Amino acid sequence: MRTYRHALAGDQTTIHALESAEDVETARRWLKEVQPRSLALDTETTGLDTFSRSHRLRTVQYGTGDTAWVVPVEQGPAFAELARTVVTACPELVIHNAAYDLLVQDRHGVAPLESVAPRVRDTKILAHLCDSRQDFEGGVGISLKPLSAWYVDPSAPDTQAGLTQVFRSYGLTKDTGWAHIPYADETYQRYAGLDVLLTYRLRPHLERELKRHNIPDHLVEFEHRLMAICAGMERRGMLLDVPYTEGLVDRLEHDRAQSAEVAARYGVENVNSDRQVAAALQGMGERWEERTRGGALSVAKEVLLPMADLSDRWERLEVRTPNPLADAVLRARRAAKWRTTYAQAMLTSRDSQDRIHPKVNTLGARTARASVSDPPLQQLPSKGWEIRRAIIAEPGRAYFSVDQSSVELVVLAALSQEPRMCQAIRDGRNLHDHTATLMFGDGFTRYQRGLAKVAGLGTSYGGGPATLAKQTGLAVDVMRDTLTRYARAYPGIKRWARGLQSHALRNGCEIRTASGRRLVLDRDKTYAAVAYICQSTARDTMGQALLDLHAKGLDQYLNLWVHDEVLGTAPEGDVAAIAQEVADVVRMDLFGVPIGTDAAVYGRTWAGGYDLPAAWSV
Repeated sequence: MRTYRHALAGDQTTIHALESAEDVETARRWLKEVQPRSLALDTETTGLDTFSRSHRLRTVQYGTGDTAWVVPVEQGPAFAELARTVVTACPELVIHNAAYDLLVQDRHGVAPLESVAPRVRDTKILAHLCDSRQDFEGGVGISLKPLSAWYVDPSAPDTQAGLTQVFRSYGLTKDTGWAHIPYADETYQRYAGLDVLLTYRLRPHLERELKRHNIPDHLVEFEHRLMAICAGMERRGMLLDVPYTEGLVDRLEHDRAQSAEVAARYGVENVNSDRQVAAALQGMGERWEERTRGGALSVAKEVLLPMADLSDRWERLEVRTPNPLADAVLRARRAAKWRTTYAQAMLTSRDSQDRIHPKVNTLGARTARASVSDPPLQQLPSKGWEIRRAIIAEPGRAYFSVDQSSVELVVLAALSQEPRMCQAIRDGRNLHDHTATLMFGDGFTRYQRGLAKVAGLGTSYGGGPATLAKQTGLAVDVMRDTLTRYARAYPGIKRWARGLQSHALRNGCEIRTASGRRLVLDRDKTYAAVAYICQSTARDTMGQALLDLHAKGLDQYLNLWVHDEVLGTAPEGDVAAIAQEVADVVRMDLFGVPIGTDAAVYGRTWAGGYDLPAAWSV
């Protein structure tokens, strides 16, 4: 057994790295003598792709604030059995980013997710509830290293940085190092043990912060239960149509090459060269003001979309003649991204049953809005079917979707209690039509209805005239007039928004959601209060729906949570009834305003709900 010493916050701590069967017995004796009621826990693996065929669990480490034990489960059953004893028998486990470690242990036979999750306290969840800002946003951060430096010991060594150098000494990279660094390497063993010591010591600091900020206990429990439900969805995963996806890789490369060829006709040899793209667009007569941090003209997606007469959903705006170069650059870049980020990544990360397992980060944003990664499926365009077609149901099953109807606007109405909007929702009226009538009269046009929709969503997400103009390609004056009309149509929203901002300024730029969540605003952006509280509240309504679905056993059908939608599969003969049952549970009232739901059956592929051409059906 190798033993290392570390000084943390003035205390001497110990890390034991086990090497033999005798070491295992020593570790077991410590457990019997100390009988800890709570242990910090962590794992080291070969990578973050938990369900890929090559993924391995290397070590399980546990300990208190002064003693850590590193157990090399990869080296035999005696070590694995010790880890299993700790995980299954300890009354409480403290883990940072618990979803990952719980799924790793479930996947590799240490302990089932369902038996461990109720006994876990996740310091990442606690940190997010204290202050959801990252360290570069003015907060402490939610990662273990910045949190430890702030609360535990600012001089605690960053062994991960040291590991990068060690990887190089073995001829390894960041990608291959975790799998191939020898277990006996001292830096690797210290890294494993130190994270346990820091996590254990971090927890009491965060719990004091929760009390100081009056974060309710029910919100802490809510987030832990939601984390476990979404971990279950990640484990369930979704079946990949491998032949289709392999063909998609080739088709996307063809699309990229075609669009790049178009760009080359306008003098752009490299669509990823901002300088070339900007110069060519200027030569075509385009003029714009957006610049990068370095002062160069920006040719980012949000700049090129209006030039190509496209909305941020890649729908034709019909407000100008599309610039062919901007269109070609956008399409070339998108095809390249889709090829690597989606098609190729799904093929690489699929498990032995050809299933992919997207990760749902239940606290993906400052507002607590969830995000999806590996692959980032929430970033797919709302009208696109090509990537979604790669996801298919098992034989005899079909995909269904349930989403909350216009949840952003319903939440805006419920929080502001704007009487006209609330009544229209209660009456079941089409809210965009109703708003357009208030803004432009009974004879509103389709174009004016679109403006009413943009104004509503822009108000709920804090978009001013300039921001909405960029997103739509319309003139700033048009968007300013649109927002003015919207404010006149719903005066209660403007009064509520002003009151919310004033409250934030009086309370240190802090606002609270109905669930008790603490949201800290940037001092120069208190106008974002409406966007933050609407987005956070909308997220919590779907989070509560997931808890309600779990209570009824319906979460067994769910595969993914994307913003205001849940996606699932069910037997073909029952899918319509199950989808409706899920919709009935998701439907709820928020301060007297109903949040409606829409249920749809997609068929054998997720793309069945996205205008899938018949030629590409499963």
